[in-house]
Amino acid sequence: MAGPGVFLETLTWPEAEAQFRMGRVVLVPIGALAKEHGHHLPLNTDWLVARALAERVAAQLPVVVAPVVGFGYYPAFVNYPGSQHLKADTFMALMRDLIANLIDHGVTRIAVLNGGVSTEAPLAIVLREVLERRGVRVAAAHIRELGRKGHALLQQRLGGHADEAETSILLALQPEAVRLHLAVEDYGGEAAAPATVFRRPVTFSGKPDSGIDFSRTGAHGDPSLATAAKGEALLAEMTHELIEGLRSLWPEAMTV
Repeated sequence: MAGPGVFLETLTWPEAEAQFRMGRVVLVPIGALAKEHGHHLPLNTDWLVARALAERVAAQLPVVVAPVVGFGYYPAFVNYPGSQHLKADTFMALMRDLIANLIDHGVTRIAVLNGGVSTEAPLAIVLREVLERRGVRVAAAHIRELGRKGHALLQQRLGGHADEAETSILLALQPEAVRLHLAVEDYGGEAAAPATVFRRPVTFSGKPDSGIDFSRTGAHGDPSLATAAKGEALLAEMTHELIEGLRSLWPEAMTV
């Protein structure tokens, strides 16, 4: 999508320097390049979503979009072949270096678009350290907090991974990548998870005796209910929230 924003990897270094000198906001998307998403979605689902959201933001705002960070801390999915996962300290070191590199080049307005859930905690530690050590207040938006108004369209009983919402988004973005005929309801070990204010770590597992960790397909929800129309509505709401958030944080940097 053409617009006032640019993608860092398409610039020459003098062009990048010029953007940084103008005080542009640099948006750093995080989205797994290889993480299981059931039988029906490709491993690069998170990458596709992060890239698409970044493109939609860049179509309306004069931001610099950094390359999508394709690897992260995803311990829940390691039991499914193809899922790639970094230890928390490795992921934190990666994000420290990437953000420090931008700061060293004069960037002080940095926003992270985090396309994961397990990445939230290690990312929070890194951003706190950046503030304490470098004096730069990096903002972060997390995928599970975006587009909640659009969830009223969803029909599934529960969800969270490769579900009705995520599948709908992929149908809107790349329908040819969705194996919709393989999308089935999979609420996994929900019956083994008591309702309580406490939360415990979960590791998805295809073994039927794995209790609350059980997910036969690797999904959690009902992706068979997905439609492209729901996906487009979710994407529109998520994009709107990101744009309004960036405008609120750095209004002076939002003019072309």
